[in-house]
Amino acid sequence: MKKRLAKIFHAPWYFVPFAAYPVLALLSYNISQVRYTAGIRPLGISVVAATISFLLFRLVYRDWHRAAFITAALTVLFYTYGHVYIVIETKWEILYFPAWLGGLWLVLLALALIWAGRHQTRVQNAALALNVVSLGLVLFAAGQVAWRSLPSGMEASEPVDPHAPVQTPHIPSGQTPPDIYYIITDSYGRSDLLDANFQFNNSKFISDLEKMGFYVAKCSQSNYPRTDVSLGSSLNMDYLQNLNDKFNPKNEDRTQLWQSILHSTVRYELESAGYKTVAFATGFAFTEMTAADVYLSPSPVWSSLSGFETLLIRTTPLRHLEDLGLINLDQVDGERYRDRTRLILNSMDKLAHMPGPKFVFIHLIPPHPPFIYGSDGTPTDPALFMDEKGIYSFENYISGYRNQAEYISSQLEKAVVTLLVESPQPPVIIIQGDHAPWLQSGSDCFKILNAYYLPGHTDLLYPSISPVNTFRLILDTYLGADYPLLDDISYESPVPDVFNFSKASNPCLDH
Repeated sequence: MKKRLAKIFHAPWYFVPFAAYPVLALLSYNISQVRYTAGIRPLGISVVAATISFLLFRLVYRDWHRAAFITAALTVLFYTYGHVYIVIETKWEILYFPAWLGGLWLVLLALALIWAGRHQTRVQNAALALNVVSLGLVLFAAGQVAWRSLPSGMEASEPVDPHAPVQTPHIPSGQTPPDIYYIITDSYGRSDLLDANFQFNNSKFISDLEKMGFYVAKCSQSNYPRTDVSLGSSLNMDYLQNLNDKFNPKNEDRTQLWQSILHSTVRYELESAGYKTVAFATGFAFTEMTAADVYLSPSPVWSSLSGFETLLIRTTPLRHLEDLGLINLDQVDGERYRDRTRLILNSMDKLAHMPGPKFVFIHLIPPHPPFIYGSDGTPTDPALFMDEKGIYSFENYISGYRNQAEYISSQLEKAVVTLLVESPQPPVIIIQGDHAPWLQSGSDCFKILNAYYLPGHTDLLYPSISPVNTFRLILDTYLGADYPLLDDISYESPVPDVFNFSKASNPCLDH
């Protein structure tokens, strides 16, 4: 057995894990934003490309060990290029920098080729060490991906937060429960904020919602200023500091928070009462409920790059294909966002006729960046709103935001009309911003659109209702639960100390 293992670990196969590691490492670093499946295609391409290179170098050198060494060296240079490029570019301005760095990488590759080709070089002596090191790197990265991915694939069970409020309500006898649509339109601000700070008047949209029977809370604020902390609270019907001891100022890790969104009190309560959960792909792993009863995602398009793949390309010399005008990675990434948004907006008729009762969770990214839509829905290049470092100026942000807010408002109105007309019985519909637009300060960070369609129960709503009370009210009204309403409070949540909460004001209540 020992001899067999020794023979295996002295063989030149380390080029394969060296080709796999950069993909897995980048995936593990971004696993909170993407599904692990995003790495399958680039991982396969990387390993196949390395294998082809290995066979070609074997023909050149007529030596397996030299071929493996050169393939590994080429792989390391290929995947480290973009990282070095980004670090240097952000610290210094160097004239003709791409040419200098590209030239240096070519010199390093040439030296590796020459060194490996020397008769005196005993590359095979390094095989054991390179096999062990490369295998260790792959196992570590793969373990990180698996550890942070497996929990989100669990079937829904009790909420993951130990102090989550659970009553397990039920459908009252003889009643047919309504379908519940929870539509988060990311960073959609309150009308007064949009009018004052963005010169965007959405009064027609609000008026049309009200004519259809919606109650729009004129003084509503989000409970927190970002998506994950906001949804972690609203979907668990309590403030984060009450839900879990891990949500304390000393903790910067948001893994538990993301699990709180995927396996929330609301989902558990509704599924326990006989509801099925319907969810969509969002591009953000912490709001992708892939274990829902029905999970809808755009069909894979093999000719199209994913967001993770565009990120991976930027770590390699292929990033310069953009400079040559051969590819626009921002446009490719924008199209993926449009695919997901299009799927959601085109599914309303299907959802209305889907047998219930059902809880439909929808996280629409617009009007949040990237800015991929003009005001009439025509595709736009998101890069046009950013500088070369991906930073938004205030003017460009307002311009892009207004376009998307106007477009998504019109689409939401159409979606609501479809749901109201096509649903067999009146549904419950919540259209809610998770936080206000970017680049705001003070209480403006919290001013959100918060609109409710609660058939027969609009009288229970009030101007300052906030997301933390949304499902307390719904479960009490339609499923016979007994959740007392909480005080509507907004909390600052600074980065990176996201759980270091402090109260914010709501000036609207003072008028």
